[in-house]
Amino acid sequence: MFRADNLILNTDSYKASHWLQYPPGVDATFFYLESRGGEYERTLFFGLQSILKQYLSAPVTAAMVDDAKAFFAAHGEPFNEAGWRHIVTAHGGKLPLRIRAVPEGTVVPTHQALMTIESTCPDCFWVPSYVETLLMRVWYPTTVATISWHVKRTIRGFLEKTSERAAEELPFKLHDFGSRGVSSAESAALGGMAHLVNFRGTDTVLGVLAAREYYGEAMAGFSIPAAEHSTITAWGKDRELDAYRNVLRQFAKPGAVVACVSDSYDLFHAIEAMWGGTLREEVINSGATVVIRPDSGDPAEVVHRTLSLLNAAFGSTVNAKGYRVLNHVRVIQGDGVNPDSIRLILERITHARYSAENLAFGMGGALLQKLDRDTQKFALKCSAARIDGKWTDVYKDPVTDHAKASKRGRLTLARHRGHGSFRTVVLPGGAVAGAAAALGEGWEDALGTVWEDGRLMRDWTLAEVRARSEA
Repeated sequence: MFRADNLILNTDSYKASHWLQYPPGVDATFFYLESRGGEYERTLFFGLQSILKQYLSAPVTAAMVDDAKAFFAAHGEPFNEAGWRHIVTAHGGKLPLRIRAVPEGTVVPTHQALMTIESTCPDCFWVPSYVETLLMRVWYPTTVATISWHVKRTIRGFLEKTSERAAEELPFKLHDFGSRGVSSAESAALGGMAHLVNFRGTDTVLGVLAAREYYGEAMAGFSIPAAEHSTITAWGKDRELDAYRNVLRQFAKPGAVVACVSDSYDLFHAIEAMWGGTLREEVINSGATVVIRPDSGDPAEVVHRTLSLLNAAFGSTVNAKGYRVLNHVRVIQGDGVNPDSIRLILERITHARYSAENLAFGMGGALLQKLDRDTQKFALKCSAARIDGKWTDVYKDPVTDHAKASKRGRLTLARHRGHGSFRTVVLPGGAVAGAAAALGEGWEDALGTVWEDGRLMRDWTLAEVRARSEA
């Protein structure tokens, strides 16, 4: 089994040689994280706390140093044994680092510093670079949370236009279907948890458990009984009606919500002849809301036709905003769902005068997997080093791609108390903590120390993160 529990080995191979590559006289370094642009112009910062708790809380031990020494000797890299022994003996195995970050859940424009990492021990100036690999992975929950947040904005707009119950409906309009499509259990946990910053509906159990473990939320997300193709097709095509009736009799109780995939054979026949025909009175008399799930075809076309057929069978009411709300039934679309298709579907049904209240979405790969570090162009770079007692700017500016130019100096993120805008600030003299006076009138330091020398300094709850994302 791989040794992810050994912090020293949770890095890139070339990091093992970097302590030898800095100029003489270096005794401190300073790094920062930013989104350099990408698909969205704003980024919701989230997930750092889970990384800190999972990987930095446990101290480095002498046994870990022994293990890493043997590994790198065989691997072909030098190993800073003296440096790691110093961390064990002088710091009790806790990494001498200060990490400052914007409060989780904050939505920040791209091209701004979201987090800074600095060394706190002259003998350990190399540590911020060493943990870059680990800390950079915050890009994943941050990007998932960002995608989910932007989809929420889209859905909110259509709900506010077409529904009288927008605030009540919104939290359950995007359901996480992504657990089976990600690369690992950890991805499911981190990505599923990130989605729950914005919505309450999920089938990714590991995301709910991660929110409980790292952010203290006892039950962050909810689900409902739902059919899959195997539970319908196991009855055989000739007994499709019996399969649907069984779903109703097992789960359809007054006030309940139950979903049933209905396109195993012929979606439109199933709606007209079965749900809206033979089973119609049973659906109505059950007192439940039955959610029909299409799972193939052109999403916008299929959803529109599904709503029309259900409206013909069960009827609807026209709300005060002039849009139809179906009686007894709803639709969830889980096939071909991504931020673009969600907007196209909502535009189409809104044009047809159906309220967005009738529809929910299940998003899988496009939510948790169809993204990478370049979706928001995340970078973690060194911006300052103390050499012979003097802080020196560190930066890159490649002539072949000036978009990759990095910031320089010891940085913080300033937020204006009045209009709420952000700007990254280089602080004179390199004084970061307590430097509010240097930010200018009306500006405050938006970064806070969340980790220092092995201690978690701020333990956010998911409720706090959610409230901040709404602000």
